[in-house]
Order: sequence, then C-alpha cells, then structure tokens
Amino acid sequence: MYARLASTQQQPAVRVAMTLNHRPKVAYIMSRFPKITETFILYEMLAVEAQGVQVEVYPLLRERTTVIHPEAAAFVERAHFQPFVSWPILRAHLHFLTRKPLVYLSTLWTLLRANFGSLRYFTGALGIFPKAVYFADLMAGEGITHVHAHFASHPAAAGFIIHRLASLPYSFTAHGSDLHRDRHMLREKVAEAAFVVTISNYNKEIIVAECGEQFRDQVLVIHCGVDTQVFRSRSEDWWQKRPARPFTLICIGTLHEVKGQTYLIEACRLLRDRGISFVCQLVGDGPDEVALAQQIAQAGLSEHVRLLGRRTREQVAELLAQADIAVAPSVPTKDGRREGIPVALMEAMGSGVPVVAGNLSGIPELVEHERGGLLVPPRDAQALADALERLYIDPGLCQRLGQAGREKVLREFDLRPNAATLTHHFSQEARR
Repeated sequence: MYARLASTQQQPAVRVAMTLNHRPKVAYIMSRFPKITETFILYEMLAVEAQGVQVEVYPLLRERTTVIHPEAAAFVERAHFQPFVSWPILRAHLHFLTRKPLVYLSTLWTLLRANFGSLRYFTGALGIFPKAVYFADLMAGEGITHVHAHFASHPAAAGFIIHRLASLPYSFTAHGSDLHRDRHMLREKVAEAAFVVTISNYNKEIIVAECGEQFRDQVLVIHCGVDTQVFRSRSEDWWQKRPARPFTLICIGTLHEVKGQTYLIEACRLLRDRGISFVCQLVGDGPDEVALAQQIAQAGLSEHVRLLGRRTREQVAELLAQADIAVAPSVPTKDGRREGIPVALMEAMGSGVPVVAGNLSGIPELVEHERGGLLVPPRDAQALADALERLYIDPGLCQRLGQAGREKVLREFDLRPNAATLTHHFSQEARR
C-alpha cells in the first residue's frame, strides 16, 4: 500500500519532467559496474534504451577492471560513481533530516531492524545508506521516473531507501544467490516495491513462500535474455561438415564453487581414461582459478583442459560457434549459493550448441531434459561424464538438442521481447 501511495507523491521536479516528457527515465542500480560477468544487466539496459527509455546508471561500487564489454563504455562515462562519504553526501543527509526527519529516521531504523542477525546485510546496509540517500537527492532533481535494482541484496536495499526518501516507485530483479543465500529484509523490500522481477518460476515461489501469498501477483517472471542476433544458430549441416579436430567442450562462467567446474574437471579425467579425444575450455576468472589450475595439473589434464580467462561477448560468441558441447555443471554451495538460470546456457542454446547442465534451481525451466539438452545431478562427475560421452558418440542427438535449444531461447529467452515486457512495466509506473 505504501508503495502505491508513494509512487503518486512524487517530487515536484519529477512531476514537471513527466509532464514535459512522457519518456520514462529509469535509474538502474547494481552492486558493481562495469562487471564483465554481469552481461545480463548491461545488455538489458541497452535493450531497454532501444525501447525508448532513458537509462541512468547508479552503481554502488566502481568495478576496477581492465577488460570491459565495448558497449559498457558509454555507460561508464555517464555513470554516477560516488565515494562512500563526501560533502555533497553529508549535505543530502542534512536535507532529508530537516525536510523529512520521520521518513529519514524510520528508513534507517527499518534497515537496521530488518537486517539484524545477518552480519553481511547489516554492515552492507550501513555502508550503502550514505550513498543511497545522496542518490535519492540526485534522482529527485534529475527527473527519474522509476528506480530498478538488479539483485535482491544491497541494490534492492538502495532502491528501498531511494523510494522512501524521494517518493519514487522502485522495483528489483532477484537472480540466484542474492535470493537463496540470505533473505533478511526481503519482505520489506517486496512490500514497498511497485513490482518485483524474478528470472524463474522457481524463484517466484521462494519469494511468495517467504513474503506471503498476497504478493503473488506483484512478483513477475521475466527471463533474462540474450541477443539472438549475436548468438546465432549454425547451419543445419554443421555436424555433417564439422572439421576433423578434438571434441570441444566449453564452460563459461566465473571460476567459483557454485559453477561446479571442479566436477567438470573430474568428468574430463574420466573421459580421458575412456580414450575420448577432447578439449575442454574454461572461460572466465575468479576466486577458484588457482585451485582449478592445480586440479588440472594433478590430474594430468593440461593438454585437455585450458583456462582461457575473461572474454568479451563477441569473443564468447566466436568460441561457441566452434564448440561441440556447452557445459554448466552448477551446484549448490555449502553457504547456500545457487545459480538462477545461467546466461551462459542461454547464449550456448541460442547459438544452437547442445548443453549439459546441473539439474537445480531454475535451470530446468530453460533446459528441458532430452529435448533442449541433458540434465545431470549436481556434484555427480560420473553422470556428467556419461552425458558428455553420450553426445560424443551421437552427432544426431547433438544436432537435435541444439536445434531445440535454439527454438526454446527464441520463444522465451530472447533479449528484445523480454526487455519490451520490462519497459512496459516501467512505463506503467511512470504514467501512474
């Protein structure tokens, strides 16, 4: 109820901007920018802009990196990067303390109360509060009509703060570990959001179970999507004309426990022992890089398994065009992390590459077993090796799964129509 009332009580600058220009102006909040692994945020923003929405970027932190997607450069130039504390930030706090003291103090109290018991969320809320208050002041003066946060964790908390202080409607997208690992303050975030987006029905049911059946219609399933003009299907006779070379596996994603690469390396050891000629390419970097490199060396797989490091979207598309199988051996971690639906799987299936994936979370909503790919139990290297060997010996099955996977992505995981659905909701809130 508060969210609906607040969305109509906009700051004068926002009301004037909307009167003069009906084009929605949406502020995107994310934890870090430009983060090369979060392609789904970057290309969603580009697709939303193509729908006629003006997008402004408000990252909580600036990602320090030497590799970014070329399309991110323009957003980086105009992104609202801010320090944790500055004189303008202090001035914004004084503004809200004098103009809206009850709202300011009740918002801070809600952050502390709702996150108490979670060290990560409690300290994170304290850390982002100064900056989020300043963002509220900035957005109120810049004609922002809607705030959208990616991830149900700190970015959604920032959206909540801005909504309270600037009376702007906000929404957020819940993905994977941000929802599965810790749900402190989730009910408060959902209750005041104009709408909540989640990328799978699996995640929607988690939110409804946690927050209450009354929020079911407020939670929308809008899949992350991929650009099917970049990740193109290969020719129908690709498998017949495939050049003579080792069978090529590709696994794309951050080198982290949740991605399950250690089980893929063990499956590769089993394939090598079975006499199968193959190459496995691990694309990405991350905290497990050293441990995975050691596992590869100790298993004597250096000629078979290669760590390629970070790659841009175009480079990934080129690698997929030459790959035989894409693998996403996702697993639940000891601390509760789970994948949502890996974008790398969408990219592979959009490219017509057959996939093998871990059977958990929302992955079966993308990969239909025996139709668009093969699903295996998480942490089961033997089952993973068996699925890969099955595809190795059956090119006809590879071709059928690849074609079905492409069709599935075109129907449900295409970036443009999914961004159009999201834009429709942004526009609705702007008109409201």
